[in-house]
Order: sequence, then structure tokens, then C-alpha cells
Amino acid sequence: MGQLQLVEGDFDAFFSVPFRCYGPASPFVSLMRSDLERSLNPTRNPLFARFGTVTYFTAHRNGLPVGRIVAHIHHESNRRHDLRRGYFGFFDCADDREAAGLLLHAAESWVGESGCDEIAGNFNLTAMQQIGVVTEGFEHPPYTDMHYNPPHIPRLLEACGYLRSFPMRTWETIVPPTDPEPLLGPAQRAALQDQDIRWARVRRRGFRDTLEHIRLLLNESFAKNPMFVPLTPEEFLFHTQEMMWIVDPRITQLAYRGEELVGVVVCIPDLNPFLRSTRSRLGLATPWHYCRFRLRRRRAVILFLGVKPALANAGLGGAMLYRLTGDLRRAGYTHVGGTWIADANASSLKQVERFGLRPLHGLHLFGKRLAT
Repeated sequence: MGQLQLVEGDFDAFFSVPFRCYGPASPFVSLMRSDLERSLNPTRNPLFARFGTVTYFTAHRNGLPVGRIVAHIHHESNRRHDLRRGYFGFFDCADDREAAGLLLHAAESWVGESGCDEIAGNFNLTAMQQIGVVTEGFEHPPYTDMHYNPPHIPRLLEACGYLRSFPMRTWETIVPPTDPEPLLGPAQRAALQDQDIRWARVRRRGFRDTLEHIRLLLNESFAKNPMFVPLTPEEFLFHTQEMMWIVDPRITQLAYRGEELVGVVVCIPDLNPFLRSTRSRLGLATPWHYCRFRLRRRRAVILFLGVKPALANAGLGGAMLYRLTGDLRRAGYTHVGGTWIADANASSLKQVERFGLRPLHGLHLFGKRLAT
């Protein structure tokens, strides 16, 4: 098959791998090149400035990139969850057992040299971003913030000694033509009628203050979730500051009690059609593609739903989803997706079932014990 070579830190090759290996017919959609590059830059991403270390590799056969992988360690996650774990992420590869083995061995060696005794992935780059390896639903195109890979990726991982764990699913539904009455039990109706709840929308004016309210609520509501690490203001702003330009204020729900944010549904237009049209690169035609996308956007994605823990059983989550459904319909959206939920998360699964979401992709983490 020709000569195989491992290269560290070649971003041009790293970015090109899935385009070369999967082809234009694949449902895979890359992050915008500039966003991916700054996320992997340890001097720009505050995650690595304070809490972690990172590197990335590409495999080249006969001089052409045929695979890629990120290796990283989140020291605060290991401290918080009492682990010695390293992670791999952005594992994309041709159906090439030798190239996959070379990349995975490089990631294993790199995290092992830092004292880790296990490795798991995909983790791109925290539990609040894209995680998992798609193991079902390969025919379905992903929404924004959903990981996608073709069927040979889990096969390559298993061939290299990796085991599946932590099953998850992404979700999708058609926006119903009428308000979904099954969402409204007594608690949800009471939340909608609560005079102490003030409903608001994301606006460009005061956007940074709103983001800080969302961060605080996210950290509080997700505190007990597996693998979660509270986000610092710097980390959260790093990943969300450009959301101001893509958010559709008609479809994000904010619920305040007094001046305190007690519930949020962050829902944004699915950007993947736009990213696909630009091949995830900024260029002279990017503004034209974006204007065209705004006129045609019909899919939205729920990035997360958070409720103040003290109100977790007060019907606020269902009330927000009920309001969101009407907002999506009035704004012209026809489909809505939901990012990953673990199969073990019974309360969230109950919520999505009532909302009418159906499984889109099945995913797993793939892990391996390392020799010490």
C-alpha cells in the first residue's frame, strides 16, 4: 500500500483528512477551519492554558494524509473525577487498519508518557462539545455540534483493541403543526402560568451578560453529570462569543425569576448546510453563502437545556420545550435535532420522549487500558 509516515502538528494536513478520506457524498461536516485551528492552539484555547495539554497527529501514505487524531489530557477533569485518563478526539481515517493503528498508538504513547493509565474518545475536546463515535444511524446527516463518522471507524477502533462504553444517542423530530399537548402536565401548565417567571430572548444588546447567566446555570444544572467539568468564564466565552452572529433570537428560551436565570434552552439554526456549502472555509463567497443559508434554514438544533436544580421537578423544562415548539413553527423551521444524551440519563430521556424526539444516531465512547 506504500510508505506510511506519522506527522505531528501539521494543521493543513489535519484539516484536509476527512475531506480526502470520506468524499463529497459523506454526511460528515467539518467545523469551520478557523474555529478548529484556534481550538487546537494551546496558546489561544483557555482550556489548555489552565487545565490541559494537547497535540495532534496525521498519518500520511505516499505523502498524502489518510488519517488524523488529537491527543489531550484534561487535568481538572481527572482531578474532579479521580481518573488518570487521556483522550483522543477528531479521529478520522480512511479504511486503513495500519494507518489507524499508527495514529492510535501515537495518542496512547503521548498520554501514557504523562502518567495516564487509560484512553477514551472521541472527545472533541470536553463533555460539552462533540463526543463519541457513531455506531448507528450512519445514513442520517448530523446537525451542528453532532459528531459524525462512517461505519468503518468503530470497526478500526475495535480492531485496535478498543472497547465500547457509555452509550449515547442524538435526536431529531419534525416540528409539529400544532402545539404538543403531551408536553403539558399539571406542573408544566403551572410553570407557564407562574407570574414570577419572566420569559426573555437572547438579544445582541447585553449579549455577554446573558452568556454569563447561561454559563452559571449550565455549570449548576450539569454539575452531577458524568465527565462534566464546570466551565470558566474564559472557556465559555471562547466557544460562544461568535454565537451572537448566528443565533436566531426567536428560538432560544430564557426563563428568569427576578434577575436570576432559572431555565434556558439554547437552540440555534443548524449551520451544517452553510458549512457544507463553504467546505468549512472562509472566503470571498462566504457572506453570499451565509445570506443564502439564512433564507433557506429549516433545521434547528437544541444545544442544551438547563434548569435550576431547585426547580428540576417543577415542570419548567417541559414548559420551555412547549414554548420552543411554537416559536420554531412560527419561525418556519421544519425539523429540530438534539445533541447527545446518555442512555443512562433517565430524566433527560423522559423529556425528549415527551417532546417527540426520536433517535438519530447511536454513539459510544471507545476506550482502552494502557500498560503502566
